[in-house]
Amino acid sequence: MAYDVARVRGLIPSLGDGWIHLDPQAGMQHPDSVSTAVSTAFRGSAASHAGRHVSARRSAATLDAAREAVADLVGGDPAGVVLGQDRAVLLAWLAEALSSRLGLGTGVVLSRLDEEANVAPWLRVANRYGAQVRWAEVEIDTCDLPSWQFAELIGPTTRLVALTAASPIVGSAPDVRVAADRIHEVGGLLVADAVAAAPYAHVDIHEMGADVLAVNAPSWGGPQIGALIFREPALLDKIPAISLNPYATGPERLEMGGHQYALLAGLTASIDYLAGLDETARGSRRERLETSISSLQDYHDRIFDYLMASLRRLPQVMLIGTSHSRVPTISFTVAGVPAEKVSLHFAERRIGTLVGERGGSRLLDSLGVSDEGGAVTIGLAPYTTRYEIDQLVRAVAALG
Repeated sequence: MAYDVARVRGLIPSLGDGWIHLDPQAGMQHPDSVSTAVSTAFRGSAASHAGRHVSARRSAATLDAAREAVADLVGGDPAGVVLGQDRAVLLAWLAEALSSRLGLGTGVVLSRLDEEANVAPWLRVANRYGAQVRWAEVEIDTCDLPSWQFAELIGPTTRLVALTAASPIVGSAPDVRVAADRIHEVGGLLVADAVAAAPYAHVDIHEMGADVLAVNAPSWGGPQIGALIFREPALLDKIPAISLNPYATGPERLEMGGHQYALLAGLTASIDYLAGLDETARGSRRERLETSISSLQDYHDRIFDYLMASLRRLPQVMLIGTSHSRVPTISFTVAGVPAEKVSLHFAERRIGTLVGERGGSRLLDSLGVSDEGGAVTIGLAPYTTRYEIDQLVRAVAALG
């Protein structure tokens, strides 16, 4: 059965606002099931999962279910799932916990393709303790991140590689496994940011080889909850704890403060929503996720090819990033028109887009795009239609 985008759109009440949402990097629209799960759990859960009261036990069950759902999303172990308010916060805590590994005489490898959430924490720690920072660079024409670099960048003293699984700006999806295998040869760790990949691709932490994987629920329509998944849960008990509980074990060692149990219920509902994108999906949640994501990929491949072909026909448009290994995200410029003005032009036509990356972009800076007025970033979502793409292309053409 073909992917039924009309059915998916029917699951999301906010799509009735009359806007075309091509800004999923800022957070996809919420399915009604997520909102319902949050409100229901808010009324029935306690502020702590400790205790014998029925509401506390309900909160404990909600926490366990959220860990299991995230583990199913990435093929991991619930015992290795750390939950918190945002993946950026969790990565900052992780960097602090791993700071003792990044002292003078050691090295860390970062990527120009990454968002600041997986760059800034490691830079802070490296600068504080004197670790050498080396950068994996992108190819200017395609925005690919060549894998051959890692053989040169990762040496005997390298202790950590931080690498994105996909760029939320240009869509490029580097081969994380190559970097993971290389860093493991020298006894180091790889931390992968899968925020831009999780809504679009089969994410398998074991196939990827990442030691720690970061995701953020808003990227697929969930609530403001982030997660770190440890491929080997035992690693959690080998690194310094961040928790205020001196007796914390496992994931709780990197969880500071209490949990928002209502949002955790929404997190589980959002992953169930992903698993049900294809109504023919059957089996375990992991199996249904694989079926639904495959169906979504086939759909996105068709309409993203259509989007790219349509934009290429407009002489005033320059596409940024043409990698063959990618997620359905692209940035572009319009000759003679600053990106902010282009985005405003779209907004006046009720088309939501983003300008570059929130908080700036090292990638666009390194490409020189920021100096020329910036770029507009758009992405597809499970509810994007060909009609909406036509409306965007007409709006771009009107600028010429």
